Amino acid sequence: MPKSSLTKKALATSLKHLMEKIPLNKITVQEIVDDCELNRQTFYYHFQDIFDLLGWIYKTEAVESIADSKTYTTWEDGFLKIFLYIERNKAFCHNTLNSLGRDHLDSFLHSIAFGLLIGVVDEVSQGMNVKDEDKTFMANFYTLAFIGLVIQWMKTEMKEKPEVIIEKLSELVEGNFVSALRRYEKKQL
Repeated sequence: MPKSSLTKKALATSLKHLMEKIPLNKITVQEIVDDCELNRQTFYYHFQDIFDLLGWIYKTEAVESIADSKTYTTWEDGFLKIFLYIERNKAFCHNTLNSLGRDHLDSFLHSIAFGLLIGVVDEVSQGMNVKDEDKTFMANFYTLAFIGLVIQWMKTEMKEKPEVIIEKLSELVEGNFVSALRRYEKKQL
């Protein structure tokens, strides 16, 4: 692994460690670099600010884990991985949710869910005459619903098991992708 990646991971680990005890908006760059025994200059060589580091953590740790889950038969696995990531990193994600970094959590969730869902919508719509803007609208709608579901789950202390939520979600959307895409296709004729 390149030295740059190791340094970024060390900074990320320190931020996550600090966020277990301290609200994000109270953490300083100096505390992060002290925790991982680096200097401020090294931090700023890699990241513009703490929020840049926060965004990098979400992108690298979670987004990569769902890369192979963007099909109609695997989307449930992708969403489950998102829930499990949040569950494993509960303090970090809760701290982000309740801070000025909330936009990074929202952006991360939107990016990951939209990427997964647009892949599913594209797959299901193959051979159909559906406008790209309709496919994008559909993927965005389900993305926003998913984000709301995740945020509400986090706000209620993650009481429900992720597997149960995914099962309910699967029952809710089963067949809806195809039927909605067919309605969009009929509008084209």
